[in-house]
Amino acid sequence: MIDKATVQKITDAADIVEVVSDYVHLIKRGRNYVGLCPFHNEKTPSFSVNSVRNFCYCFSCKKGGSPVNFIMEKEGLSYHDALLHLAAKYNIKVEEKELSEDERRQLNEREALLVANEWAASQMEKYLHDTEEGRTVGLQYFYQRGVTDEAIKKFRLGYNPDSGHALADAAKLAGMDRKSLVEVGVLGDSQKMAGSYYDRFRGRVIFPVLNPSGKVVALGGRDLKGGMAKYINSPESAIYKKSNELYGIYQAKNEIAKQDNCYLVEGYMDVIGMWQSGMENVVASSGTALTDGQIAMIHRFTNNITLIYDGDAAGIKASLRGIDMLLAHKMNVKVLLLPDGHDPDSFAREHTPEDFRKYVGEHATDIIRFKAQVLLNDIGTDPQKRVEAINSVVQSLAHIPDKVKRNVYVQECSRLLGVSEEVIEGAVEKSRIDVIEQQRRRRQTDEIDRLDSNELNPQPDVSKNLRPSNSGNITDKYPYYLLERTVIFQCVRYGMLEFCEVEYEDGSTDMINVAEYIAEELQSDDIWFSFPTFAKTFNRILDLKEDFIKEFEAFDSEIQIQRKEMLNKGYDEIASKVMNITEIKRAERILEDNIEEEIARKYYDFARYFIEHKLSSHHDDDVRRTVMDAINDEQPLSNIYMRNNPVSERKMEEDRMRVLVPRGVLEWKNEMLNQMIRAKMQQLNNIRGHSGPEEEQKILLETQALMAKRGQLGKEMGDRTIGKKIK
Repeated sequence: MIDKATVQKITDAADIVEVVSDYVHLIKRGRNYVGLCPFHNEKTPSFSVNSVRNFCYCFSCKKGGSPVNFIMEKEGLSYHDALLHLAAKYNIKVEEKELSEDERRQLNEREALLVANEWAASQMEKYLHDTEEGRTVGLQYFYQRGVTDEAIKKFRLGYNPDSGHALADAAKLAGMDRKSLVEVGVLGDSQKMAGSYYDRFRGRVIFPVLNPSGKVVALGGRDLKGGMAKYINSPESAIYKKSNELYGIYQAKNEIAKQDNCYLVEGYMDVIGMWQSGMENVVASSGTALTDGQIAMIHRFTNNITLIYDGDAAGIKASLRGIDMLLAHKMNVKVLLLPDGHDPDSFAREHTPEDFRKYVGEHATDIIRFKAQVLLNDIGTDPQKRVEAINSVVQSLAHIPDKVKRNVYVQECSRLLGVSEEVIEGAVEKSRIDVIEQQRRRRQTDEIDRLDSNELNPQPDVSKNLRPSNSGNITDKYPYYLLERTVIFQCVRYGMLEFCEVEYEDGSTDMINVAEYIAEELQSDDIWFSFPTFAKTFNRILDLKEDFIKEFEAFDSEIQIQRKEMLNKGYDEIASKVMNITEIKRAERILEDNIEEEIARKYYDFARYFIEHKLSSHHDDDVRRTVMDAINDEQPLSNIYMRNNPVSERKMEEDRMRVLVPRGVLEWKNEMLNQMIRAKMQQLNNIRGHSGPEEEQKILLETQALMAKRGQLGKEMGDRTIGKKIK
């Protein structure tokens, strides 16, 4: 694990302009830089790089972030590996610290599984080359399939001897944790004899599955003896989710980005065969239906994908899988069916790379056109099948986010299907509403599943505010989610800015920042963030106060030196000009005002972006994602607001903050009161006629008290600014 001091050194040294410039030609435009987005194809630059915030963002595809986030996204690396990448760029020596017991417990499982897989893959590589059985059985199989030594090395192919316990014995001799090897599916635990293990991949050639950073996350084994299971694969574990991995992605990622296209095939040998033919931008879904996770991984490197399948009925059926998901991810999709009797491996071995590419260029078909033609070929004269085919095409069109692109396809499909554009367009727009709702619910369900899989215990205890539900709608499980989201986003943006003065009972006063104001407002009513990720992020923000004070002191010292230098330089320039006393005084006053405005901007920027700088590269995925969402969600001041406020941009944002922050907290509290009032009214209806008047009167008085409190909140929500706060 990289120690905290080294992480800080890396993130401090990493300059977003320098990091992005390794991938994008940047042009200075005002205070920022712009260039063509490295994450998607575009002709007009929409990728902005802000050196003050040390942040980049594409206004089109919405990707970007801090230097660490940029490298993670661009190179497909983990957080740890992105730090190592930046450390190498800036020649920073990485210090790995000794883990504490708690840290070791947290990381032990995942690290142990990665170590187990890496050891097993390396051991089976040795078996392939260094044993008689490996050479005569495993290596000969690969040679017969036309696999070269270069490809065998590149894809780390291996062999597990057929004895049934060769790997298990080697693991014991090497002192490996055999329980970890069982968990990743390399070994099996014998039920007949406790403590006895056997090789799950015995007698099979091995295909290691590497993630984008080159870590072995799974193994695939092919039977060579005609057994019942032709292939067996690693089970899912803490390091392997089949739906999120692609075979060959580590070997292909650079070429995918370079060619700006990815070929998708089905099997291990298809990838290897095409790679050997010189078409290295190829990955495999390993026979599974394409998933959102796999598409997202490809989308890191390109927007363009070509599906390559056998030309038989099974290949045609496979080519239609996952179309809607690909279109929903804004991918440009083509499909290529190979001649009957060929798969990508055999076709690649019988053709030169130039011939293969030429064949792709001449026969690859746009996916919507391909789907329409395939479905039309199957309907014959059956009108019901024709309706089903048209509806299937309409459903795919509804998954295309870009309206212009949808309209182009509507015109094309109208011609192919023999249906008017108006009819197809109407059906598509109607289906589009359902698609958007389905996608929203799926995202919310995924978020709840992710939270349920984490052991989160935010403080203080907020279980009284939770209303769990079996529904996939996140607002059912967390009814205040949207309101809490507004508050945490405001806190990310403004958390360290001074907000209001607090007066204590003894008459003393103190200035508190936005984060402290929000914390006090919530604690005063005994509430807290119910959504665990927001609670965790807010606690991290509160923890930054001490770091902020220390760093602000050093920053202030630098600013005072800069102020003095700017004043002296300005006074010298004024003195060099021929002016009378009145003109000199006026010039000096303008100089001093301009410098004070610039200094105020520097102070403001330091506080305004402090949380971004600290947490946009945070090691915790939940915290980092929340901060990134808050930054990307930020809206500029409206033109109306700017016309009505002829003051500096900084002042406008301060005014905006003083309106939005208290309003966000008050609206959250107001909704909680609304729910409490509704609950009391329901309680009153339930007991009416079934209890005494005393009980009804008690509930009625409690309801009236809540209504009075809501009325006071409504009055506060009408105020535009916040003044002195009394403690």
